[in-house]
Amino acid sequence: MNQTTLTPMFSVLLDWFVNDPKILHFSWIEGQTPASSPQFISLTVVSYLSVTYFLSQNHPISIAPPILRRITIVHNLILIILSLIMAVGCLLSMFFHAPNLHYVLCYPENVEPKGPLFFWAYVFYLSKIYEYVDTFLIVVSKSMKRLSFLHVYHHATVVIMCYIGMHTSQSSFSVVVVTNCAVHVFMYYYYLLCAIGKRPNWKRLVTDIQISQFVLSFIDMLIVLFFHFTGSTCSGMWGFCFSMAFIITLLVLFIDFHSKNYDAKKK
Repeated sequence: MNQTTLTPMFSVLLDWFVNDPKILHFSWIEGQTPASSPQFISLTVVSYLSVTYFLSQNHPISIAPPILRRITIVHNLILIILSLIMAVGCLLSMFFHAPNLHYVLCYPENVEPKGPLFFWAYVFYLSKIYEYVDTFLIVVSKSMKRLSFLHVYHHATVVIMCYIGMHTSQSSFSVVVVTNCAVHVFMYYYYLLCAIGKRPNWKRLVTDIQISQFVLSFIDMLIVLFFHFTGSTCSGMWGFCFSMAFIITLLVLFIDFHSKNYDAKKK
């Protein structure tokens, strides 16, 4: 789209989220870009699993409920705002920086991880590390029923998926960023309401939307596979296969969670 025909508001948004030099000229260089080394991602995930297990077994940390409540409110606000920024930034990059929709879904083979689309994918990767705070808040609040295998598996593996997506210049990764961030705006708004004492009656809807996200992601990946095997060789396919396997497992686990927590209660 011709940027000269945009309204002043869109021009400002593009200057902030796409055309800023730090975004426009971003480049992922393994070992040089912060948090880009294999050692970093390995240590991060192992530390997360180790600390989670230690805290869940011993409960050595205790925070006064009023303070914990304030921390939880701030944490949810941060993730709502951050998710909204990432969704807007990546969406604008897809429409105004990528040459066409085919490019967004199927990066050319051996494309370098640089530019606005990869910048927002990088921010998304870092945000998933920050989301480890979710687990810490669950443990210190002693809400151990929420510390399920699904929760820990999801938080640990999504960071690996994002790292591999950057490392391999994975095709269609920006679509994952936009859909996941849009869902997280809604999800963390629900958690924010719970934290301030206004527990909504639409908890099931949050899970339904998450499941819909995984279904749409799976359909998107089938489209990428079609492009890849019909002549348009797409970049980062081994990372793409890891993401596809991860999304399938999440879809199965979330459907099982839905069945146990909502369908069983309805019966």
